[in-house]
Amino acid sequence: MGQRRSAEHRDFSPLAAELSHSLLAWWEVHGRKDPALKPWMFTKDGRWPEPHEHLNVLECWIAEVMLQQTQLQVVLPYWERWMEAFPTLELLAEAREQDVLLLWQGLGYYSRARRLLAGAKQLIGQIAPASSTTLSAWPKDLDCWLLLPGIGRTTAAGILSSAFNSPLAILDGNVRRVLARLQAHPRPPGRDQALYWQWSEALVAAVPGSARDFNQALMDLGATVCTPHSPDCGVCPWQTHCAAYAAGDVGRYPVKDTPRAVPFQVIGVGVVLNEAGEVLIDQRLNEGLLGGLWEFPGGKQEQGEVIVDTIARELREELAIEVAVGEELISVEHAYSHKKLRFVVHLCQWISGEPQPLASQQVLWVSPQSLADYPFPAANAKIIAALLKELPRMS
Repeated sequence: MGQRRSAEHRDFSPLAAELSHSLLAWWEVHGRKDPALKPWMFTKDGRWPEPHEHLNVLECWIAEVMLQQTQLQVVLPYWERWMEAFPTLELLAEAREQDVLLLWQGLGYYSRARRLLAGAKQLIGQIAPASSTTLSAWPKDLDCWLLLPGIGRTTAAGILSSAFNSPLAILDGNVRRVLARLQAHPRPPGRDQALYWQWSEALVAAVPGSARDFNQALMDLGATVCTPHSPDCGVCPWQTHCAAYAAGDVGRYPVKDTPRAVPFQVIGVGVVLNEAGEVLIDQRLNEGLLGGLWEFPGGKQEQGEVIVDTIARELREELAIEVAVGEELISVEHAYSHKKLRFVVHLCQWISGEPQPLASQQVLWVSPQSLADYPFPAANAKIIAALLKELPRMS
């Protein structure tokens, strides 16, 4: 216990300069300094920027938000399509929400896309028209960025340190893991956020004028060496100072809270067709994880309820329609961070009632071939594919 207590309070400020410089030296050789991987981090002529050079703020902002819950290799194609569609702040602020969500489709945590749209509208009010491409027009103050929806301290610092080389520390998942192991910290990082911020700030302060490079180096260390599983300690520049490595128990850190049981639910889904061959879809309310996306209507199966009865009941309660529930189209398993779902999907024939958005924003009859024009949650992709495959057999 005494060893853990000393690790918890180990003051590495005398070592901060050595740690930071050794990490930067490692990063110069092994860092992810490839314009094909992080195009927003390079100048327009393909160079890594000098400390005094600034980068495109919009590009850095979009990248930082996309990277909040998603790995770099997944983000890159989404970022490229986004910047092609919305290369300026003005174009993003004027975009339709549906177009924004379509570009985000498959990336998850869709509230990030809606918040980017809202943030663009908010920033347009602060930046003079036609000047969003002028770097001096963008806010450089941390507090200004924190006023935008969906922007926390790490994201704001990431934007400013990347675009302007501002001397700000970050604390994303990679950084927390690296610091937890460096210090062999005995408590989950979420319980000691202030302490982790102190550590990150001390390391950045030890290399004045290099915040951009250092923050990228720290994230790269966590992403490529100090990984969640099977870290490659043999090549880590901090190995000799790492308390977790010295204890021979790197895998123990960061310490995790006791996991909560993940609930499991069965969702009955109706793919409702009318006599014209159109399919009924509804748009979710903007609140929640999948807000603003389109889906096939349905809802939770109640205890002891047969799934076809679930579908008929949910469509009656949420859309005020009567349907004949037909054969099963597909069953899809999908896991979120907080729950696991099984979607049991049946083809349905509309009988009566004008569809009403009683629990959604709006409902539409659309041709099956036009479903690609609407942003759906990832789990619906398999449902759409199954429907399109089944349609020729039904005609």
